[in-house]
Amino acid sequence: MLIRFTIENFLSFKNKQTFSMLPGKGTLKSNHKSKRIKGVSALKTAVLFGANASGKSNLVRAIEFGKEIALKGTKAEQPIIFDVFKLDKKFTKGNSYIEYEIQHKGKNYAYGFIFNSKEIVDEWLFETNKNSETKIFERNNTNNFDLSYLFKKNKKEKEKQFIEFTANGTPRNQLFITQIRNTNVTDNVTDISDILNVIDWFQNALTVIHPDSKNVGKKFELHEDTNLQQLFTEMLDYFDTGIDGIDFKNVDFDKIQVPDKIKEDISNDLLSDKSEKKNVFLSNPQDDKYYVILKTKENQLEAKLLKTKHKVIGGTYELFDLKDESDGTRRIMDLIPLIIDFFKGGNVFVIDEIERSLHPNLVKDLFDFILNKCDNINSQIIVTSHEATLLTQKLLRKDEIWFAVKDKQGATNLHSLEDYNIRFDKEIMKDYLLGRYKGVPKLGNRSNLTILP
Repeated sequence: MLIRFTIENFLSFKNKQTFSMLPGKGTLKSNHKSKRIKGVSALKTAVLFGANASGKSNLVRAIEFGKEIALKGTKAEQPIIFDVFKLDKKFTKGNSYIEYEIQHKGKNYAYGFIFNSKEIVDEWLFETNKNSETKIFERNNTNNFDLSYLFKKNKKEKEKQFIEFTANGTPRNQLFITQIRNTNVTDNVTDISDILNVIDWFQNALTVIHPDSKNVGKKFELHEDTNLQQLFTEMLDYFDTGIDGIDFKNVDFDKIQVPDKIKEDISNDLLSDKSEKKNVFLSNPQDDKYYVILKTKENQLEAKLLKTKHKVIGGTYELFDLKDESDGTRRIMDLIPLIIDFFKGGNVFVIDEIERSLHPNLVKDLFDFILNKCDNINSQIIVTSHEATLLTQKLLRKDEIWFAVKDKQGATNLHSLEDYNIRFDKEIMKDYLLGRYKGVPKLGNRSNLTILP
C-alpha cells in the first residue's frame, strides 16, 4: 500500500508536494481503509482531478520514475535522465526529491532519495510506526553511509564487510537498493529483509498504467485452477461489450511479433525467482493482437493468442482479433488483469486517465464494483481522471478526492477535498465544474481571437 508520496523539483512540481493516502477524520465508508499496520492504515482508492496540463500525469510519471530507477538503475557514467522544474532558474540547477511511504510485508517504511542528473546526493530507508521510526540505513553527501542498524542484524565480521563493500561500491549515479538488487548480497548476509521488502514492493506490488501503455506486458497472478477463458468471458459480459465468449490459440512465444526487448523483459520477469507474478497479458502494438503468456510447471513460457467470439445467425460463432473490437472493449481488456490482481491483495495500481475510451457509467461502476467488494482486500487503485461522474460522496470519501492545480508560475500544487468544510451528504460535482475546488480550466476571452470571424 502507498501511504504518502512526496515530490519536489520534478517536471511541473516546484516546491515540495505530498499526495497522501492517509485517511482523514471521516468515519463513513470504513471498508475503504486498509487494516492497520503498527497503528497506520491507508485508503484503498483515490481520484486526482484537474484541468489539462495541471500536472496530473506528471504525478504518475514521478511515481513511475522512482520505480524504474530503483529496479533498473542508471548505466555507469551515464546521467540520471529526468526533467527538473524549468520555469524558475533557482530550481534548474537544484536537487530533486522523491519519497515513498509504504506498507508492505506487515511493516511501514519511508524510502526516499535526493538527486540530480549527475548523482544520488542522499538516500534513506526508515521503518516507521505511528509514533516512532527506526533508521535502516542512510546515505548522505553521495556515498557516506550509516549502516549501524544493518550491522546489528548481521553480526559476523564477514557480513559487515560485505555490506560495507556493497555500499562503498555503489556508483554515484546509482541507488543503494539498486546495488543490493544487482549484487549477490542475500547469500552473504543474515538479514537485510527490510531493504528486500522495499525492492519487492516496487517489483511486485506497484503497477503504473498510462493511457498509451499498449506495448507493456501487464503481469498478473492466477490460481492454478482458474478457468481463464471463463473469467474473461464473465468480465466482458458484465461490462456489456457484446462479446459472447473468448477462445485461445496456442502460438510460439519466440515467434510473437513484438520487439525482442519486450520478450526478453517478460522472460526475465516470469522466470525470475523474485517475481510473484507468473502470467503476462500482452497487447502487441504492431498488430493489436492480445496474448496471455503463462509460466508452465516445467519453467517454460506458453503463449496463447486471445480471440473474441461473436454469435453468427444460425447458432455458430465467428472468431475476431482484438483489433476488430472497439477501443472501449480493448481498454476493458487491458483492465481485466488489474481487476484480477486487485482482489488478490497486496497490489497498488496507478492509472493515468482511467476513463480513456470508456463510457462514464462504466468508469463509475468499475469503482463501485471494486469498492463494494474490497472489505478484506488490501489493494489500492489510484487514478487521474476528468470524469466528473466520479465526483460524488455516495461513491468516494472526501479524503479520496484530490485536485491538481497550477499556480501563476506554472507549478503544480495538490490539495484534497478534505481541506474543505463540506457536509458528507453534499453533492459536489456541480461546485467542482463551477471552479469552487479549483482544478478546472480557466478559459480566455473569445473577443481576443482576432483571426476568427
